[in-house]
Amino acid sequence: MSGSVLRVPGMALLLAMTGLGFSGYAALLPVAPLWAVHGGAGSVGSGLVNGVLMLLTVLTQLVVPGALRRLGWGPVLVTGMLLLGLPSALLGLSDALGPVLAVSALRGLGFGIVTVTGSALVAELVDPARRGQAIGAYGLAIAGPQVLFLSAGPWIVDRLGFGVVFALGVLPALGTFPALALARMLDHVPAPPERAPYGRLLRPMVLLLAVTLAGGALITFMAQMSSSALLSTLALLLLTVSAALARWRVGALADRSGPDTYIWPLVVLTAVGMALVAWAVRDPAATDAVALLLGATVVGVSYGGLQNLTLVVAFESVRRPHYGSASAVWNIGFDAGTGLGSVLVGALATGASFSGAVLAGGLLSLLTLPLALRARRRP
Repeated sequence: MSGSVLRVPGMALLLAMTGLGFSGYAALLPVAPLWAVHGGAGSVGSGLVNGVLMLLTVLTQLVVPGALRRLGWGPVLVTGMLLLGLPSALLGLSDALGPVLAVSALRGLGFGIVTVTGSALVAELVDPARRGQAIGAYGLAIAGPQVLFLSAGPWIVDRLGFGVVFALGVLPALGTFPALALARMLDHVPAPPERAPYGRLLRPMVLLLAVTLAGGALITFMAQMSSSALLSTLALLLLTVSAALARWRVGALADRSGPDTYIWPLVVLTAVGMALVAWAVRDPAATDAVALLLGATVVGVSYGGLQNLTLVVAFESVRRPHYGSASAVWNIGFDAGTGLGSVLVGALATGASFSGAVLAGGLLSLLTLPLALRARRRP
């Protein structure tokens, strides 16, 4: 199934570029906040590390369609890969919060470019009949590095030190090579036009924002709220593996029976998984291992599944000339949710506890259930 999608011209290059980009992103997502803590930052400061990353990501995503119109695919793709990768080498110079936030801001600029262009191209390169499968393959290129590096990041720091992870953060710079090759194939792909029906894209964006708020919070704070480094690693591994499998497999289901069939159950699963994690970390000195691992897995299923389904819905909501705008809006929902999860849960944990903060994140996800059910009530 994914093999046939890989034979589409340009798709293999896109997946290679995406895999390298997200390798650097995933390696630093749980570790950069730990580096700030190493330098003396508290939970609010460590939460700001990924919050700033996602803020700059979202702001950049707003202007990527215009940059594609003015500059073309090649310069934009290459700039994104370099900005995401090269600043990571600067982290080793200082663990003070200010410099760490500055690096996060630069990386956010690159990540905003990489995310919008990647998901727009997967829709442009593959015909709509196989769009769910193509998004699944693209999701594997994203989720594979997360499985490898998100879960292993705290372990690598514990065994080998921060410097190894900082070096992994430079990997996106290598993505300039497939980006340049891909750019030479994109003359037939139009840049997105000025106007898009943004109102139609609000529903998938909000649904995605809620689940990425939950997932982003767990990714950012798992190492801090668990009493065991090994348990944190296992929980992140289960979260990312279940997310990767769900994002891959749900694409074929969406092609056959439509995405709305699966959206509302996954929203409910998000709240259930977050409640389990909140229960697991209620005692900071003794994490409930079974509840934590089960909760992380459940959140991972909804986290990965809703990423695929909401992107399918976003592309179905617009005509082809607006795929770039749909990609931008979807990515804004993804990264705004991830950033809000870092900042909100960090702030709530400071005032109360990680258990209460995680439970609040699950309740926020549950508030989107009426939106998830809305399409099912339509004739």
